[in-house]
Amino acid sequence: MWRKNNKDGQEPRESMREALRLFAYLKPYRRHFYPALACLFITATLSLAFPYLMGELIGGAVGAGAESVTSQIDRVAISLVIVLALQAFIAYWRIRWFAFAGESGLADIRRDAYSKLVRMPMNYFAEHRVGELSSRIAADLTLIRDTLILTVPQIIRQSVMLVGGLIFIFISSWKLTLVMLACIPVVVILMGVLGRGIRRLSKSAQDELANSSVIVEETLQGIASVKAFSNEPFETRRYSGSLGRFVEVSLGAARARALFVSFIIFALFGAITFVVWYGSGMLGRGEILMHEFNRFVLFSIFIGAALGAFPDILSQIHKAVGATSRVREILGDETEDVGEDRALQVTRFSGEVEMKGVHFSYPSRPDVEVLRAVNFRVAAGERVAVVGPSGAGKSTLVQLLLRFYDPVSGEVNFDGKNALDYPLEALRSQMAIVPQEVLLFGGSIRENIAYGRPGADEADIVDAASKANAHGFIEEFPEGYETLVGDRGVKLSGGQRQRIAIARAILADPAILLLDEATSSLDSQSEQSVQGALDVLMKGRTSIIIAHRLSTIREADRILVLRDGEIVESGTHDELSGMEGGVYRMLSELQFAAD
Repeated sequence: MWRKNNKDGQEPRESMREALRLFAYLKPYRRHFYPALACLFITATLSLAFPYLMGELIGGAVGAGAESVTSQIDRVAISLVIVLALQAFIAYWRIRWFAFAGESGLADIRRDAYSKLVRMPMNYFAEHRVGELSSRIAADLTLIRDTLILTVPQIIRQSVMLVGGLIFIFISSWKLTLVMLACIPVVVILMGVLGRGIRRLSKSAQDELANSSVIVEETLQGIASVKAFSNEPFETRRYSGSLGRFVEVSLGAARARALFVSFIIFALFGAITFVVWYGSGMLGRGEILMHEFNRFVLFSIFIGAALGAFPDILSQIHKAVGATSRVREILGDETEDVGEDRALQVTRFSGEVEMKGVHFSYPSRPDVEVLRAVNFRVAAGERVAVVGPSGAGKSTLVQLLLRFYDPVSGEVNFDGKNALDYPLEALRSQMAIVPQEVLLFGGSIRENIAYGRPGADEADIVDAASKANAHGFIEEFPEGYETLVGDRGVKLSGGQRQRIAIARAILADPAILLLDEATSSLDSQSEQSVQGALDVLMKGRTSIIIAHRLSTIREADRILVLRDGEIVESGTHDELSGMEGGVYRMLSELQFAAD
C-alpha cells in the first residue's frame, strides 16, 4: 500500500516535469515568448486600473456642484479611454507573439514526434493502432497548443456571465440598461464581421492541419512501403512542408484574433465606460439613487470581467499534462537506426542472398515459431520462387530480408555479409518490393512512381512507366501523369495499381527484387499485362518471388517449398512436379484442378 501511495504521489510531479520539458521547444522562439510574457504582466496590471478609475468615476459623481461633477467625470473618463487603448494595443502584440512562439514550438514537437514515428521498428506498429498514433500527433498536440496560446474566454462561460450581468443591471436601472443595450447592436455587428473572417481563417488552418494529418495516416498505414524504399527522410520533409503551410495560415488567423480581442477590449469596455459616464450624469441630476448606481457599476464591471476573462487555466493544464505524457512517450521511445548518412551508402550489391539456420517468432507472439531452421542461398541474378500453404511463413521471409524484424537465431546474409552489419537505409536501398496489396499515396501518378526514387526527372519516370506497361493507360487519362489516384489509389484498378508499383520498383533500380504475391489478386487479363512488366523488372536482378498462383513461377530457376515454417522441398517446376507425394505436386494438382 505504501508503494502504491508513493507512486500516486510521484505521478503528478513526474507528469508536470514531462510537461515542463516540452517548454524547451519554446527556447528557439524566446525573443517572442518572453516579450509576450512581459506584455501579459503589463496588460494584467493595466486591468487593475479599470476598477480603480471606475471607482474614481463613481466617486466623482458626488460633488458640491454640477459643473464640478461634470469636470471630474470627464477627466476620469478620458483617463479610462487612454488606459483601455494602451491595453488593447499591448494585447494585440501579446497575442501575436504568443501565437508565433506557440505555433512554431508545437510545429517543432509535431515534426520531431512524426520523425520518431516513421523510424519506429515494425514491432512498434504491431503493438499500437494507427488511429491512436494519429491522435497523439493531432489531438494531443492540439490540446497542448491550446493550453499555450488560448487567449479568449470560453463562449459558454462568457454567455452565462453576460446574461446574468444584464439581468442584474436591468434590476438596478432599466433606463441605464436600455442605454447599454443601445450600444450592443453596433458592437455585435462589428464582432460578427470580424468573427466571420476569423472563422474563415480558422477553417483554413484546420484544413491545412487535416492535410498534414492525411500524410501522417497514409505514411503510417503504408509504413512497410516507406521503410522498404528507405523514405523516412522524404516523408519527414513532406510532412514538414505541410506543417509550414499550416503555421503560415495559423499565424494569419492569430493576427485576426489579435485584432478581434483588441476590439473587444476597447469597444466593449469603452461602451461600459460610456454607460457609466452617462449614469454619473443621471446621478448628478438626481435621476438615480446612489445605491442603485453603485450596484449598476459593480455589475457593469462584472460584465466586463465576463467578456475579458480567461478560461479555467488550472483545468486546461491538467488536461494538457495528460496529453504531454502521451507525446513524451513517443519522443522518448527508441527508434531504428536507419543510417541516413549517405556516406554510409554501400556499393551496389551483386545480389547474393542467403539464410543460415534462421529461427523466428514475432515479438508479439514469442511462443509461436513462424520459421524453423530455414536454410537457402540465392545466387546473384537468380530467380527463386517461394511457395507453400497459407500461414507457412512466406511473407515473413520478405520481412526478414527487409529487416523489418531480425531473426531470433541464425543469419540473413547479403553478398556474404550479415545483414546486421549494413546500415538499414543502405540495405533497404538495395531492394524493392512489389506487394500483393499495393498502397498508393493520395497524390498524382507521377508522385507515386517517383516514390521509388524521390527527385527523379521526367524522362526516368516515363521510362519506368513504359517498362511497366503503364505508360499507355496513364496517357489515356485527361491529366496524364498528373492524374490523382485518390485515397490509397482507389481511382485505379488493381492491375493499374500493380503496374504503378512495378514502375516505382523499376525507378528504384534495385539489385534485389521482392515480389510478394504480386499477381494473386488480379484477373487473367490484368495478370498478363502485369506479368509482362514483371519479366522486364526481373531481368538482370536477383528476384525472390512469393507466389500463390503456381502458373506464374514455372520459369523460375528454382522453387522453394515452405511448410509450417520449414523448407521441405527445393527444385525446378519439372523436378518438383515429378516428385511423388511431394507438397508442390499436391498444391499444383489442387490448383490446376480448381482452374
